[in-house]
Amino acid sequence: MKPNFCFSYLRCVGAGILALCLWTTDVVRAQTPSAQATLLAPSGALRAVINLGNPILARRDDSTGLPLGVSVDLAQLLAQRLGVPLQLVVVDAAGKAVEAVTQDRGDIGFFALDPQRAQGVVFTPAYVQIEGSYLVRQDSPLQRNEEVDVAAHRVVVGKGSAYDLFLTRHLKQAQIVRAPTSPQVVDFFLSHNLEVAAGVKQQLEADAARVPNLRLLAGRFMVIDQAIGIPQGRGQAASDFLSAFVQEMKASGFVAQALLRHRIDGASVAP
Repeated sequence: MKPNFCFSYLRCVGAGILALCLWTTDVVRAQTPSAQATLLAPSGALRAVINLGNPILARRDDSTGLPLGVSVDLAQLLAQRLGVPLQLVVVDAAGKAVEAVTQDRGDIGFFALDPQRAQGVVFTPAYVQIEGSYLVRQDSPLQRNEEVDVAAHRVVVGKGSAYDLFLTRHLKQAQIVRAPTSPQVVDFFLSHNLEVAAGVKQQLEADAARVPNLRLLAGRFMVIDQAIGIPQGRGQAASDFLSAFVQEMKASGFVAQALLRHRIDGASVAP
């Protein structure tokens, strides 16, 4: 009986040690997000700025009117990790999203990586890549992206968008005209009788399906890295935590699944 007793005792002790180790690990996991919450969500709630001007990242649900999309999914999971409630700050343009974060009206934002924005925002690695395209009228002589940058052309973009920032740096001859927001670009392009519209490929494709006699130029003029940004001054620990979160969401397949779930075509998980 003694050997059996000793074996049972050791087995119980071993199980207890294992349980203690697992419990200790859970405690560490529970404590770590709380420590980061003080940096990423100092108000007690995670204020996530959601830009509805980019349909790749977010849009309003037709039935509920609530925001949904890849950026909303990421914000929800991040808030859960931090152990804080989520507060969505909804805007209709990328420029407004950047302003909200840089002016500390939001704790995180979802927008394109750009050197100019990095002056007030710390970015994670990219989680999604999307394409920027040109749209013209069906009877336009333009056939290739390289033909756009001439003095006779006026290119309309959403004010403060990634396309605005990129084309401001790269177009040498064409004139840039700014619509109030990216979703208004095509209607602005038509009403002002301009030569070219620039923006998210998927948005332009939807507009071309909505309005007759429009077409997209083949290919793309830029690839846009979409990332999460936080205000400058939140600290290296907050930046590292958020960057690790983004890398995990890509590696785990969460971002890819979100793109499929929201039926997003033409966007890919960033390397």
